[in-house]
Amino acid sequence: MDDVGIGALFGLYNWKFEAMGLLYHTIHFEERFNVGPHTISFPRMEPALDTPLAERPPYAVSDDEFKKLVAILRLSVPYTGLILTAREPVEIRNEVMKFGVSQIDGGSSIGVGSYHETDDEKIKRSQFLLGDNRTLDQIIEELAEEGYLPSFCTGCYRLGRTGEHFMEFAIPGFVKRFCTPNAILTFLEYIEDYAPEKTKIIGIKRIEEELKNMNNNPLKEQLLEKIKKVKEGERDLYF
Repeated sequence: MDDVGIGALFGLYNWKFEAMGLLYHTIHFEERFNVGPHTISFPRMEPALDTPLAERPPYAVSDDEFKKLVAILRLSVPYTGLILTAREPVEIRNEVMKFGVSQIDGGSSIGVGSYHETDDEKIKRSQFLLGDNRTLDQIIEELAEEGYLPSFCTGCYRLGRTGEHFMEFAIPGFVKRFCTPNAILTFLEYIEDYAPEKTKIIGIKRIEEELKNMNNNPLKEQLLEKIKKVKEGERDLYF
């Protein structure tokens, strides 16, 4: 195993101690294995049915404290993907995204069997309450409108860019060479296959803006060729 993600459930103990615990884990990984965490997640404890501890967390984290801890993690581990979950309300997610969050979920359902339409309703009780119940498309549309480039890329995992190999690209920022083209290709696939008309218009405009900002080089030429293939019906193209 050469790749790992870490995280802490905030609300069980003092948030500063938990944040330092995550950072000390990161330092240990870097010193012992020369590989830091691929991702760090920081979910806050949310209310759950018949669970007094979750209803009243012993060390509840306020919104301001939550924003501070995300900023601290981003500044301390700049190369790592930060995962912001749908536990958080829309307003908090939109604000914290600006701190350098790299991964979020959308259209999530956390009830047992809740993605299966024929399951009995009795087993669809959620594990806890979500703060963001927007559909995936609502989130994609809003991200694009705000100037973000949504990405569904899994290229690094599939091409073996994990562990120490991933760190070689991530720490100096070279991974962006792959991230932006792969984001464009996967976003275009979403636009072509799933997006309603309004999201298509916003998404195409967003991709065109990204292409204008890219330098003309062989990689951009390859990207434009792959974009053409996606529009012609090919799928699963990536760098």
